[in-house]
Amino acid sequence: MLKKTKSYPSIPIAQTIVRLCAIKGIKHVIISAGSRNAPLTNGFVEDEFFTTYSIIDERSAAFFALGIAQQLKKPVALVCTSGSALLNYYPAIAEAYYSDIPLVVLSADRMPHQVDIGDGQTIRQTGVFEPHLEGAAYLKPDISHSYETLLKNPLQKEIDQNSTNEQIKIQQLNLQQKNVNEIVRILDFALHKSGPVHLNIPMEEPLYGMTSIPIDFDLPNSQIIKKILHKKDLDKFKEKWHFEQRKMVLVGVLAPDSIEKKIFNSLCKDPTVIVLTETTSNLYHTNSINSIDSLMAPLEMLTKEIRNSLKPNILITLGGMVVSKKIKSFLRIYTPKAHWHVDSKKAYNTYYCLSEHIRISANAFLKNLYIDKGSVEGFYEAEVLKYYNVFKQRGQEWLRRQDFSDLKVFEMILSKLPQNTHLQLANSSTIRYSQLFNLPKNTSVFCNRGTSGIDGSTSTAVGAAQISNQPTVLISGDLSFFYDINGLWNNYIPKNFRILLINNSGGGIFRILPGEKDTPKYDTYFETVHKRNAKQMAKALGFNYATASSLFGLNLKLRSFFKVSDRPRILEIHTPRKINDKIILAYFKAMADQH
Repeated sequence: MLKKTKSYPSIPIAQTIVRLCAIKGIKHVIISAGSRNAPLTNGFVEDEFFTTYSIIDERSAAFFALGIAQQLKKPVALVCTSGSALLNYYPAIAEAYYSDIPLVVLSADRMPHQVDIGDGQTIRQTGVFEPHLEGAAYLKPDISHSYETLLKNPLQKEIDQNSTNEQIKIQQLNLQQKNVNEIVRILDFALHKSGPVHLNIPMEEPLYGMTSIPIDFDLPNSQIIKKILHKKDLDKFKEKWHFEQRKMVLVGVLAPDSIEKKIFNSLCKDPTVIVLTETTSNLYHTNSINSIDSLMAPLEMLTKEIRNSLKPNILITLGGMVVSKKIKSFLRIYTPKAHWHVDSKKAYNTYYCLSEHIRISANAFLKNLYIDKGSVEGFYEAEVLKYYNVFKQRGQEWLRRQDFSDLKVFEMILSKLPQNTHLQLANSSTIRYSQLFNLPKNTSVFCNRGTSGIDGSTSTAVGAAQISNQPTVLISGDLSFFYDINGLWNNYIPKNFRILLINNSGGGIFRILPGEKDTPKYDTYFETVHKRNAKQMAKALGFNYATASSLFGLNLKLRSFFKVSDRPRILEIHTPRKINDKIILAYFKAMADQH
């Protein structure tokens, strides 16, 4: 059997991008239908190296790509046509920027002289994402492709009308190498800076031609230089750390297995340290505080003297964004003497007292702190855990007596999750309720906490499910689910994909916030009350569907929900809209109540 001849786009700039993506190992490519991006589409689809996906909605496509990159920890490419298609990527670009997830946006564009003259699907594409990018390049259009068309256009400034064929050839070679240098520079940013980048690619018609002849180009050397933190600098922090007797470690978003268990155990067994881990940290220890608000919410109801007595002298923060507003409020009022953020890329002054940005991985830093460290004495951990354990016990006793509500639903579904689950959490109420309960063993947790938006949770989960070797479960609120319903409009949803949809008929989290409740203005513009359900959508999308509206019914449905099936499943849980806010507030009050 004859080997298939490799086929490349005939437009040099498109061929160069496709080949450089392969050279840089960018394997996964999400394509949204269009005409101007046809050279890129044909190039990626024709090359067996790439795994390509067709997602029609660009906003959903970008979050789908983000989910894949989230799991791979490698860049994923996005390909779209010109015009407003590109703008739909922006929510996911912002999320990727703040979550340090590498995406490569490849936007096809009209030729420069066709912008702002009234042609369709044409906008000013340069600079559209720049506040939220690690790098961008706006490539030069080829002049060898359709140069006769260019010469006929009175508006173009790419070719001098008197250029000879030889001059055009030389000019094209110079343009080609400049484009190669820029493409490599930007792809290296995505690879080494772990964030979104943008390559804008102007192309002239005809767009669909292919060739078997590859273009020659020279690869430039990578210019990325990583700073190295020397051991003497680390030892300086180590000395200060072990001198203090009251220390707090707060862990935000971290990928599973970011910190070695042995190192984390040493940290959690240090009696001078209290460790606070969010659900998204993917860390758990019997000595750590795994439900931060279960400590902080009841503490807010106790005296200032008690709160002040629990403040740390040194705060170390690890990982990405922190969900709990209550720990942010506490640390901004009861300020530590020093705040060190450990991250190889960036540090935010979240608690208004950032004193050090330690540019190293969390695992390497903790390993240096606790390697060859003997036993230490202290009481800070025991002091804080005493309050936490009492609060948790009171809360559990109170919750056992309560009836059906969002809080009870989360308690049940999180306890019924199978072990070794890949859990994706939507934003707003979902992530906050999930912070209150322990998860089964080996649960991997992910949530779009970079910008904390509700706009792409479903698309991200479906993208992540392409890579994860664990069964994927998405827990979502109703507004987040219906907002991103196009996240299920594709052909890539695995049979073992599961959605637990908590439908409280609106934005229930707004009922907890200050403001007048149950008025036409509030119902319409804040809580956005609705009567929608997912039954018909599930049918149209090819999901098995079930519903529950009581604890008994929910328990019954969960018995079979996670079992093997021939189609993905949605379990929609209808909770009582007007009592959920009262239940959660009473839960925290019960924790603080000493009577």
